[in-house]
Amino acid sequence: MNIIRQLALTASFWGLALAAQAADITPLQERWAQIHYQTPAKEQPKAYSLLAEQARQLTRANPESAQAHIWQGIILSSWAGAEGGLGALGKAKEAKAELEQALSLEPEALQGSAYTSLGVLYYQVPGWPIGFGDDDKAGELLQKALALNPEGIDSNYFWADYLIDQKRYAEARIALLKAQAAPPRPGRELADQGRQQEIRALLNTLE
Repeated sequence: MNIIRQLALTASFWGLALAAQAADITPLQERWAQIHYQTPAKEQPKAYSLLAEQARQLTRANPESAQAHIWQGIILSSWAGAEGGLGALGKAKEAKAELEQALSLEPEALQGSAYTSLGVLYYQVPGWPIGFGDDDKAGELLQKALALNPEGIDSNYFWADYLIDQKRYAEARIALLKAQAAPPRPGRELADQGRQQEIRALLNTLE
Protein backbone atom coordinates (compact mmCIF):
# COMPACT_ATOMS: atom_id res chain seq x y z
CA MET A 1 0.00 0.00 0.00
CA ASN A 2 1.19 3.50 -0.83
CA ILE A 3 2.59 5.00 2.38
CA ILE A 4 0.64 8.25 1.90
CA ARG A 5 -2.61 6.33 1.40
CA GLN A 6 -1.82 4.19 4.45
CA LEU A 7 -1.25 7.29 6.58
CA ALA A 8 -4.45 8.85 5.27
CA LEU A 9 -6.45 5.75 6.17
CA THR A 10 -4.84 5.64 9.60
CA ALA A 11 -5.67 9.30 10.19
CA SER A 12 -9.23 8.68 9.03
CA PHE A 13 -9.59 5.73 11.40
CA TRP A 14 -8.34 7.70 14.39
CA GLY A 15 -10.52 10.62 13.41
CA LEU A 16 -13.60 8.38 13.56
CA ALA A 17 -12.45 6.89 16.86
CA LEU A 18 -11.95 10.32 18.40
CA ALA A 19 -15.32 11.46 17.11
CA ALA A 20 -16.97 8.48 18.80
CA GLN A 21 -15.13 9.17 22.04
CA ALA A 22 -16.15 12.84 21.91
CA ALA A 23 -19.85 12.04 22.24
CA ASP A 24 -20.62 12.95 25.86
CA ILE A 25 -23.77 11.03 26.73
CA THR A 26 -23.70 11.96 30.43
CA PRO A 27 -26.17 14.89 30.13
CA LEU A 28 -28.60 12.65 28.25
CA GLN A 29 -28.34 9.91 30.89
CA GLU A 30 -28.85 12.34 33.76
CA ARG A 31 -31.80 14.14 32.18
CA TRP A 32 -33.43 10.85 31.13
CA ALA A 33 -33.32 9.62 34.74
CA GLN A 34 -34.86 12.88 35.98
CA ILE A 35 -37.69 12.62 33.47
CA HIS A 36 -38.29 8.89 33.91
CA TYR A 37 -38.23 8.82 37.69
CA GLN A 38 -39.03 12.34 38.92
CA THR A 39 -41.25 14.03 36.32
CA PRO A 40 -45.05 13.69 36.51
CA ALA A 41 -46.42 11.39 33.82
CA LYS A 42 -48.42 14.11 32.06
CA GLU A 43 -45.28 16.24 31.67
CA GLN A 44 -43.04 13.45 30.39
CA PRO A 45 -43.91 13.51 26.64
CA LYS A 46 -42.91 17.18 26.32
CA ALA A 47 -39.75 16.64 28.36
CA TYR A 48 -38.76 13.64 26.25
CA SER A 49 -39.40 15.58 23.04
CA LEU A 50 -36.89 18.23 24.12
CA LEU A 51 -34.36 15.61 25.19
CA ALA A 52 -34.81 13.72 21.92
CA GLU A 53 -33.78 16.84 19.99
CA GLN A 54 -30.70 17.16 22.19
CA ALA A 55 -29.88 13.51 21.42
CA ARG A 56 -30.35 14.11 17.68
CA GLN A 57 -27.87 16.95 17.82
CA LEU A 58 -25.35 14.69 19.53
CA THR A 59 -25.71 11.91 16.95
CA ARG A 60 -25.46 14.40 14.08
CA ALA A 61 -22.22 15.71 15.56
CA ASN A 62 -20.95 12.18 16.29
CA PRO A 63 -22.44 9.87 13.63
CA GLU A 64 -19.93 7.10 14.36
CA SER A 65 -20.68 7.01 18.10
CA ALA A 66 -22.66 3.89 19.00
CA GLN A 67 -23.22 5.34 22.47
CA ALA A 68 -24.94 8.42 21.04
CA HIS A 69 -27.20 6.29 18.85
CA ILE A 70 -28.04 4.03 21.80
CA TRP A 71 -29.15 6.96 23.92
CA GLN A 72 -31.13 8.50 21.11
CA GLY A 73 -32.87 5.14 20.79
CA ILE A 74 -33.52 4.89 24.54
CA ILE A 75 -34.97 8.41 24.69
CA LEU A 76 -37.20 7.84 21.66
CA SER A 77 -38.41 4.55 23.16
CA SER A 78 -39.20 6.26 26.46
CA TRP A 79 -40.99 9.06 24.65
CA ALA A 80 -43.10 6.51 22.77
CA GLY A 81 -43.95 4.76 26.04
CA ALA A 82 -44.89 8.02 27.75
CA GLU A 83 -47.06 9.11 24.84
CA GLY A 84 -48.74 5.74 24.28
CA GLY A 85 -51.25 4.76 21.63
CA LEU A 86 -50.74 4.07 17.96
CA GLY A 87 -49.31 7.55 17.51
CA ALA A 88 -46.21 6.42 19.39
CA LEU A 89 -45.40 3.72 16.84
CA GLY A 90 -43.45 6.13 14.63
CA LYS A 91 -41.16 7.01 17.51
CA ALA A 92 -40.69 3.32 18.31
CA LYS A 93 -39.68 2.67 14.70
CA GLU A 94 -37.23 5.57 14.82
CA ALA A 95 -35.80 4.20 18.07
CA LYS A 96 -35.41 0.79 16.43
CA ALA A 97 -33.42 2.34 13.58
CA GLU A 98 -31.11 4.16 16.00
CA LEU A 99 -30.44 1.01 18.01
CA GLU A 100 -29.79 -1.02 14.88
CA GLN A 101 -27.33 1.67 13.76
CA ALA A 102 -25.56 1.38 17.12
CA LEU A 103 -25.28 -2.38 16.69
CA SER A 104 -23.80 -1.94 13.22
CA LEU A 105 -21.16 0.40 14.65
CA GLU A 106 -20.24 -1.33 17.93
CA PRO A 107 -22.40 -4.19 19.24
CA GLU A 108 -20.65 -4.24 22.62
CA ALA A 109 -21.04 -0.51 23.31
CA LEU A 110 -22.32 0.28 26.82
CA GLN A 111 -22.11 -3.43 27.65
CA GLY A 112 -24.64 -4.43 25.01
CA SER A 113 -27.26 -1.81 25.86
CA ALA A 114 -28.43 -1.66 22.26
CA TYR A 115 -29.39 -5.34 22.45
CA THR A 116 -31.31 -4.71 25.68
CA SER A 117 -33.21 -1.67 24.41
CA LEU A 118 -33.97 -3.25 21.04
CA GLY A 119 -35.18 -6.41 22.74
CA VAL A 120 -37.53 -4.36 24.90
CA LEU A 121 -39.01 -2.73 21.81
CA TYR A 122 -39.62 -6.11 20.19
CA TYR A 123 -41.71 -7.43 23.09
CA GLN A 124 -43.49 -4.19 23.95
CA VAL A 125 -44.46 -3.01 20.45
CA PRO A 126 -47.50 -4.73 18.87
CA GLY A 127 -46.78 -7.37 16.26
CA TRP A 128 -47.78 -7.50 12.61
CA PRO A 129 -49.85 -6.02 11.02
CA ILE A 130 -49.78 -3.05 13.41
CA GLY A 131 -46.11 -2.98 14.38
CA PHE A 132 -42.85 -4.90 14.30
CA GLY A 133 -43.18 -6.69 17.65
CA ASP A 134 -41.81 -10.23 17.84
CA ASP A 135 -41.45 -12.09 21.15
CA ASP A 136 -38.98 -14.63 19.78
CA LYS A 137 -36.74 -11.90 18.40
CA ALA A 138 -37.00 -10.07 21.72
CA GLY A 139 -35.80 -13.13 23.61
CA GLU A 140 -32.80 -13.55 21.29
CA LEU A 141 -31.75 -9.92 21.69
CA LEU A 142 -32.17 -9.90 25.47
CA GLN A 143 -30.08 -13.06 25.73
CA LYS A 144 -27.31 -11.40 23.73
CA ALA A 145 -27.43 -8.48 26.15
CA LEU A 146 -27.12 -10.86 29.10
CA ALA A 147 -24.15 -12.59 27.49
CA LEU A 148 -22.36 -9.23 27.32
CA ASN A 149 -23.48 -7.98 30.75
CA PRO A 150 -24.52 -10.98 32.87
CA GLU A 151 -24.49 -9.08 36.18
CA GLY A 152 -26.04 -5.83 34.92
CA ILE A 153 -29.08 -4.26 36.54
CA ASP A 154 -30.80 -3.37 33.27
CA SER A 155 -29.96 -6.54 31.35
CA ASN A 156 -31.39 -8.68 34.16
CA TYR A 157 -34.36 -6.41 34.91
CA PHE A 158 -35.60 -6.36 31.33
CA TRP A 159 -34.97 -10.08 30.91
CA ALA A 160 -37.16 -10.59 33.98
CA ASP A 161 -39.83 -8.26 32.62
CA TYR A 162 -39.82 -10.21 29.37
CA LEU A 163 -40.10 -13.51 31.27
CA ILE A 164 -43.12 -12.17 33.17
CA ASP A 165 -44.67 -11.21 29.85
CA GLN A 166 -44.08 -14.82 28.78
CA LYS A 167 -45.57 -16.11 32.07
CA ARG A 168 -42.25 -17.69 33.08
CA TYR A 169 -42.57 -16.45 36.63
CA ALA A 170 -40.04 -18.63 38.46
CA GLU A 171 -37.28 -17.68 36.01
CA ALA A 172 -38.32 -14.04 36.23
CA ARG A 173 -37.90 -14.03 40.00
CA ILE A 174 -34.35 -15.37 39.69
CA ALA A 175 -33.49 -12.66 37.16
CA LEU A 176 -35.00 -9.95 39.37
CA LEU A 177 -32.97 -11.06 42.38
CA LYS A 178 -29.87 -10.93 40.19
CA ALA A 179 -30.78 -7.42 39.05
CA GLN A 180 -31.36 -6.41 42.66
CA ALA A 181 -27.81 -7.54 43.53
CA ALA A 182 -26.19 -5.76 40.57
CA PRO A 183 -23.21 -3.52 41.36
CA PRO A 184 -23.94 0.22 41.45
CA ARG A 185 -23.10 2.27 38.37
CA PRO A 186 -20.94 5.33 39.14
CA GLY A 187 -22.68 8.48 37.97
CA ARG A 188 -26.01 6.68 37.51
CA GLU A 189 -27.21 6.90 41.10
CA LEU A 190 -30.67 8.25 40.30
CA ALA A 191 -31.20 5.69 37.55
CA ASP A 192 -30.07 2.87 39.87
CA GLN A 193 -32.36 4.06 42.66
CA GLY A 194 -35.34 4.22 40.33
CA ARG A 195 -34.58 0.84 38.76
CA GLN A 196 -34.32 -0.76 42.20
CA GLN A 197 -37.81 0.55 42.99
CA GLU A 198 -39.07 -1.02 39.76
CA ILE A 199 -37.38 -4.30 40.66
CA ARG A 200 -39.07 -4.35 44.06
CA ALA A 201 -42.42 -3.59 42.44
CA LEU A 202 -42.07 -6.53 40.05
CA LEU A 203 -40.95 -8.84 42.85
CA ASN A 204 -44.05 -7.87 44.79
CA THR A 205 -46.26 -8.88 41.86
CA LEU A 206 -44.63 -12.33 41.93
CA GLU A 207 -45.25 -12.91 45.65
